[in-house]
Amino acid sequence: MSFESLGLSAPILRAVKQQGYDTPSPIQQQAIPAVLAGRDLMAAAQTGTGKTAGFTLPVLHLLAEGHKARANQVRCLILTPTRELAAQVAENVTNYGQFTGLNSEVVFGGVKINPQMMRLRRGADILVATPGRLLDLYQQNAVRFDHLEVLVLDEADRMLDMGFFRDIKKILQILPAKRQNLLFSATFSNEIRDLAKGLLNNPLEVSVAPANSTAESVEQWVYPVDKSQKSPLLTHLITDGNWQQVLVFTRTKHGANRLVKQLLAKGISAAAIHGNKSQGARTKALADFKQNDVRILVATDIAARGLDIDKLPYVINYDLPHVSEDYVHRIGRTGRAGACGQALSLVTADDFDNLKGIENLIGKLIERKQVRGFEPQQVLPASKLSDKVKKPKKPKKPKQKSQNDGERTQPKPQNNNNSARKGAEQTQATAKKRRRFRPRKPNGANNNP
Repeated sequence: MSFESLGLSAPILRAVKQQGYDTPSPIQQQAIPAVLAGRDLMAAAQTGTGKTAGFTLPVLHLLAEGHKARANQVRCLILTPTRELAAQVAENVTNYGQFTGLNSEVVFGGVKINPQMMRLRRGADILVATPGRLLDLYQQNAVRFDHLEVLVLDEADRMLDMGFFRDIKKILQILPAKRQNLLFSATFSNEIRDLAKGLLNNPLEVSVAPANSTAESVEQWVYPVDKSQKSPLLTHLITDGNWQQVLVFTRTKHGANRLVKQLLAKGISAAAIHGNKSQGARTKALADFKQNDVRILVATDIAARGLDIDKLPYVINYDLPHVSEDYVHRIGRTGRAGACGQALSLVTADDFDNLKGIENLIGKLIERKQVRGFEPQQVLPASKLSDKVKKPKKPKKPKQKSQNDGERTQPKPQNNNNSARKGAEQTQATAKKRRRFRPRKPNGANNNP
């Protein structure tokens, strides 16, 4: 199947060819005709299989047949969870729509809002936005949706994971009821399906891969290592293999900064990207990495989705994620669009439960490799798919204390056989006292009720 057979217009086909694509991916083959037909859509596929083009191409085709956007108005709204993903989607829209005459804008937080307000005055055929900044712009009358035709939720499950559910609900309330709705994601959780029930109208559901599966083009393996030897092992792998472009994931922002300092001290160019960095710093770090000016990009899970780095050869999990699904999205940064990639994980004995969770999620054991000189003192136990991941125990409720002496407010139950008899005797004694101290009625009082 070719892109020409999908019914896309000549300007879009020209742009697709210029980007070097000849054959649509499976998700594109199913999604593009449905969107062109005006259907609401739920689409799930492995990360890196072309989901973005799956909605960008047909939306550009549909919008090119209509009228241009008026001042402050938006014809298609694309919501994304992170700034990096918003910038990536906006770049795809620009590349694929360069011959259509349509204009697009991208807005997100972390930068000044006034320039965004000025650009929106002319209107936007396509607006790519993060939820928080979009609501800010709407509240300041910088953007309107009276003529909105298409709504796209990209990486919808990630938006819910990041706590954007309330913002999404607010946005849906200000949009016109008559519109086409497209929901794209790597996975569909029960929460996503609940959201879709109130959003989509008789949707077509498309899924081209099992949930939480990893691409076959990505080779995976684990390096057992002690925690103190993680940084030296990483340095050894990079220098010994002469790796020139590596994306490394850490669990925390502080850990990312510390690792960058350690790599720079060894003469390896590196930069960090995480939520505490300014948007300018994040954009520069990513641009330098894409242009090979920086060999190592150290990131938290903010970069686990949406980053499309052409032919990225290596992804390293310096720390395994606590959430097993994030592993799938991390290693999905390599092996994209049919290319091959390698995903390595540095795993300590303390990470064993996280490793089990990941292996059970993806349905296979990950090959383990040892590096001479870095054999761990704390052995990483062997795992098997039948192992069940232990759920964390619920914290015990604190015992209630009395206000006087801190003892239990309720007495301990008595175990002897006389407890019932003693309780009855106490009840009878209490009743006698009440009768003994009953107050007298005043003179002349009526004894009748």
